[in-house]
Amino acid sequence: MKSYNLQKELEISKKISIEAGNEILKVYNTNFNVEYKEDKSPLTEADKKSNELIVKKLNQAFPNYSTLSEEYEDDKSRLHNDWCWIIDPLDGTKEFLKKNGEFTVNIALSHKHKVVLGVVYVPVANEIYYAIKGNGAYSEIKGKINKLRVSDRIDNLILLKSRSHASDQLERLMKENSNKIFEIKPAGSSMKGCLIAKGEADIYYRFGLTMEWDTAAMQCVIEEAGGIFRQLDDTQMLYNRINSLNDKGFYILNKIENKFN
Repeated sequence: MKSYNLQKELEISKKISIEAGNEILKVYNTNFNVEYKEDKSPLTEADKKSNELIVKKLNQAFPNYSTLSEEYEDDKSRLHNDWCWIIDPLDGTKEFLKKNGEFTVNIALSHKHKVVLGVVYVPVANEIYYAIKGNGAYSEIKGKINKLRVSDRIDNLILLKSRSHASDQLERLMKENSNKIFEIKPAGSSMKGCLIAKGEADIYYRFGLTMEWDTAAMQCVIEEAGGIFRQLDDTQMLYNRINSLNDKGFYILNKIENKFN
């Protein structure tokens, strides 16, 4: 597998994600207002401030890279650039509104449509998860760096369930495979991917629609931790696409043997 020398990109994107997280927390600790976009998804001042900071600083540091962000007007010239930052300035806005702490800052970098760097920062917990393709996945928690590795479990599995996105298909799948499942844990945002990457859970299925910026950063972390990330039709998820909608759904596994039928 090809490895990438992206240490500069990693260090800068880690630093920026923490700065963005600090901006988010300033809003989080106030009585903030909520707007609603055309698709009825919530938008807060935290989303806007985080986005402005991330996009500005990444563009300054890497002016030759393109950018795709949830809260940024899509510049289709990115399609002609091999390198593209893929950004979710506040993943889990619904969790932000509930004030349960389960939201993240996601910064990823794609090269020729494949994600090669991922950073996921959890502002409330001050935890950061990151990976470069071919170089492993790591976390920094309370000043300690840990190498991430998915679990080896093939029974008594811990399944993650989205805290804010219910699905009849998932309920059916859980019922049909109940003999394999030991525990079902609800969780929000890309934290689900990080929980699997560090071996605290094993499986996550997402049947609903997501966007490139929802999955890019955690996909890199998961795969570099030895996990599996695929669309529901078993194909690879590609990035910096014309249509940024992930319309096939996806699954995350610690081991391929645990794929549900």
